[in-house]
Amino acid sequence: MIQYPGVLPDGSSVQDQSAQEWARTLEDVVDAGFDCVDPTDSWLRLGDLSPERLREFQDVVADLGLRVPVVSTARESPVDPEHGEANLALLHRGIDAATTVGAEVFNVGFFRALAPAQKRALWFWTAPGAQDPDPDVDPGTYRLAVERTRELGRHAAENGLVLSLEMYEDTYLGTADGAVRFVTDVDLPEVGLNPDLGNLQRLHRPVERWDEMAAKVLPYTNYWHTKNYLRTEDETTGAITTAPAPLETGVMSYRQMLADAVELGFRGPITCEHYGGDGLSVSARNRDYLRGLLGTRRVGRMLAG
Repeated sequence: MIQYPGVLPDGSSVQDQSAQEWARTLEDVVDAGFDCVDPTDSWLRLGDLSPERLREFQDVVADLGLRVPVVSTARESPVDPEHGEANLALLHRGIDAATTVGAEVFNVGFFRALAPAQKRALWFWTAPGAQDPDPDVDPGTYRLAVERTRELGRHAAENGLVLSLEMYEDTYLGTADGAVRFVTDVDLPEVGLNPDLGNLQRLHRPVERWDEMAAKVLPYTNYWHTKNYLRTEDETTGAITTAPAPLETGVMSYRQMLADAVELGFRGPITCEHYGGDGLSVSARNRDYLRGLLGTRRVGRMLAG
């Protein structure tokens, strides 16, 4: 639901919309051929709904024939220097709400609110944002991040969910090595990675090759945000440009990554994301592309085995 804002043009919040208005938005999703949705708290914060309003949301979803296998959060870092404790409480409420709506996965990240320059930019990832401190320079904040993630992971496990940690630039999961280090330090079976490599491949700066990153993080994957980008690197000038692209045309090969993930045992949910233009239609195209890959004989043999 990243293509749907949480604040409407008139300044009102999606939180305060009627159930009928939620339904009108989700009808777009159903009309695009989806039967599952990740509401994503950039659109609707389930954890901040009253029990009555959460039941209204469940009724809307059920009436439309949708399921909610995953609930993702965005920009609610539990170690934000100003809002960390409040965000942690919000994430705990989100886990309980995700359980109520029948989710299997709760997805979190350490990225923070967009900086003013990011809000002004056409593509927010082209402007600098907040950064988590170097764990070797500020080990205290890193330990706090590990401890709070363990706390969330245990809560998720008590509720029958798994916790997935989203990779994102300039956070403790901003590189493949950093993500593996962090999830290894958390060291809970119910906590894994969301290898959203698109968040890193879109950056206008040098980054590790996507296939090298995938080889490191796919063994820890329990959920997956999939999106792709065109990426051009000019070795003569150092210029780097990127732009959103459908999964099959971007720089990363999802044919290779999906087969590798399945071979490693990944069986979790996959969410299709796309920024810009008609993101919902591109996501539907990406869904069909991924289903085609899952239907290939190569992947089918691994799934059957």
